[in-house]
Amino acid sequence: MPVNDPIGDMLTRIRNSSLRGKSTVMTPASTLRARVLDVLLAEGYIRGYEKSETSNGQGEFTISLKYYEGEPVIRELKRVSKPGRRVYMGVNEIPQVRNGLGVAIVSTPKGVLSDANARAANVGGEVLCTVF
Repeated sequence: MPVNDPIGDMLTRIRNSSLRGKSTVMTPASTLRARVLDVLLAEGYIRGYEKSETSNGQGEFTISLKYYEGEPVIRELKRVSKPGRRVYMGVNEIPQVRNGLGVAIVSTPKGVLSDANARAANVGGEVLCTVF
């Protein structure tokens, strides 16, 4: 089934699975999804992910979700930039999520970065989502 918003689809799968208490979630593989998962892994929101091949040759990610004392580590996961309304921000406009406790994931010319790394690299870009 074709998906109009692949990043939004992946974030919804992660959000729904964590609320249901699942340990893993599957999502189709793509390079952009891998970069977003790299940021989530580096910031400590997921345990990890691995790529596997399905029978039809399409790649698929198995994402291991992270829990702390029975509660999901990801409390809030919101898509900011959508296919119908792209949200671009300069380096000085990138939002701080919950006064720096959360992370905004930004697609920049230097790759997909967290908000802190984008500020350190002095680049702006498309704000993909926020995580808390």
